[in-house]
Amino acid sequence: MDKYIWLIPILPLAGFLINGIGRNTLSKAVVGFIGSLVVLISFGISVAVFFQVKATGHGIDVPLFNWFAAGNVKISFSFLIDQLSSIMLLIITGVGFLIHLYSAGYMKDDAGFGKFFAYLNLFIFFMLLLVMGSNYLIMFIGWEGVGLCSYLLIGFWYTNPDYADAAKKAFIMNRIGDLGFIIAIFIIMVIFGSADYKTVFGLAATKDFASAPFTLITILLFVGAVGKSAQLPLFTWLPDAMAGPTPVSALIHAATMVTAGVYMIARSNILFTLAPVTMHIVAVIGLTTAVIAALIALTQTDIKKVLAYSTVSQLGYMFLGLGVGAYTGAFFHVLTHAFFKALLFLGAGSVIHAVSGEQDMRNMGGLKGKLKITFATMLIGTLAISGIPPFAGFFSKDEILAHVFMHSTPMYIIGVVTAMFTSFYMFRMLYLTFYGKFRGTHEQEHHLHESPPSMTIPLVVLAILSIFGGFIGVPEALGGHHELEHFLAPVFEKSTHLLVAPELSKSMEITLMCISVGGALLALVYAYVKYIKNAHVPVKDGEERPALVDISYHKFYIDELYDAIVRKPLDALSVFFYKVVERLGIDGLVNGLGRGTIETSKGLRLLQTGNVGFYIFMMVVGIISILMYILIKA
Repeated sequence: MDKYIWLIPILPLAGFLINGIGRNTLSKAVVGFIGSLVVLISFGISVAVFFQVKATGHGIDVPLFNWFAAGNVKISFSFLIDQLSSIMLLIITGVGFLIHLYSAGYMKDDAGFGKFFAYLNLFIFFMLLLVMGSNYLIMFIGWEGVGLCSYLLIGFWYTNPDYADAAKKAFIMNRIGDLGFIIAIFIIMVIFGSADYKTVFGLAATKDFASAPFTLITILLFVGAVGKSAQLPLFTWLPDAMAGPTPVSALIHAATMVTAGVYMIARSNILFTLAPVTMHIVAVIGLTTAVIAALIALTQTDIKKVLAYSTVSQLGYMFLGLGVGAYTGAFFHVLTHAFFKALLFLGAGSVIHAVSGEQDMRNMGGLKGKLKITFATMLIGTLAISGIPPFAGFFSKDEILAHVFMHSTPMYIIGVVTAMFTSFYMFRMLYLTFYGKFRGTHEQEHHLHESPPSMTIPLVVLAILSIFGGFIGVPEALGGHHELEHFLAPVFEKSTHLLVAPELSKSMEITLMCISVGGALLALVYAYVKYIKNAHVPVKDGEERPALVDISYHKFYIDELYDAIVRKPLDALSVFFYKVVERLGIDGLVNGLGRGTIETSKGLRLLQTGNVGFYIFMMVVGIISILMYILIKA
């Protein structure tokens, strides 16, 4: 399969070119077919490559060409397909294909159908490049590419100023993180003389590089991950990114792009293991992000905003896992999260499609009987993200919590409470949307209907993956062998030898599982009592809320805080530079020189009288002046 690996990213790029050029000439059926087919073929090749890696037990190097040389640094454009990247290929192309298929039904009435599929294909290309590259520079190309596609897709309906602003916000906040990432790459190239993973990681593990500034490098890498994966303080772009079409939310902000930061740290695991200070920072930032995002999600009424803050919270869990050295657990959660979060976003899109574009859960309710497939699949997704066994999220989330317990008991307690919040706000969303009486307009109620098969089939497939996807990581405490851990062992081998962690007994591990599951069930029951038994509906905007609820509903005023301490001071500084530095300083100097020249010229031109006698007189004066100068100087 080695000689066909290059086709995995090239096929989506070809789909982008075909659909992009023919967006106004090709029919929607042809555009949807081409856009989905190229991703499906890439998925087929990715499956074959995965089984090859699994059978051989080692990665595949695919050199393409020598890219450039600068001094002693030589960079080749090549791919590395190992255990980590092979699973990412399956996620990107597999979930990506389902989202393409879903989009064919969801976007069928949109005038920009061809352009939308072109952008989706381009995103898949860059995401594949990000995970397939054998060095940091190729990763950075994909990293920047998915940022560009994110901007294009979030602002797809750019005629709406709010959507355009959301796209710009995502683009700018990602650039902040990207600056840290590229500086880290430069430092890596200076210290190790290469950006190639095998070279850098091999040298990093030797004693010769014990004094290398791993803390600086990893903090800068983490800054990049904070921007891309929406962690504090750069997380506010992701909820606003829900302005894009729902398939965009599922593809970019649930299954692929936002997990790029997790992938990058997992790929660079030896560097982070050698920087314990950075590891602690990663864990604290991840846990803080998980808690704050969960608290905000508790009170949101926009169905996509609930899922957006849920994504931020789950990403926080992943970084928490990375920070305590649970690299396999964090990546396991990337995998399961791709299944259930893509399912939930697509399910939300099906609900929005059914209620004529309505996204406010206060105007929904009673949809269970009308949207049976959507309800059943979203119920599965909700159970999975809440960590209820035997669904996928249970295994990955509990593995992270077990490692956190061995690292820090207080952090574990906070993690369990956050998991309870997750269960509460997810079932709150489910109950407000599907139970009780319909609270929308009569016209919306008349329009209610299940989505077409092109939208429901991906929901069913993702629901199946959300049920069974966790069984690849069943722990030994439950009689499993954790196939995923064994498969990924070569990727994390160097870190495993350096990380010393106490062993958990099987009884203790099962106890921890019971605690987290019990907490999730308690939150579920509380949500049932409040929103089903008591039929509580959140108050409308403008009505009075309890103080704490109001703070959460307004997202802790973090956007307003950034506006006050970042945007307004920058605006004031810009006005100062414009009015004082540019207008009075630079323009004043330039214009002053111009005016001085003009005024001087006006005075000098008075000497040009046209009188020959005057000219002779001035000539004599000049000669006398010169003679006097010579005599004085002599």
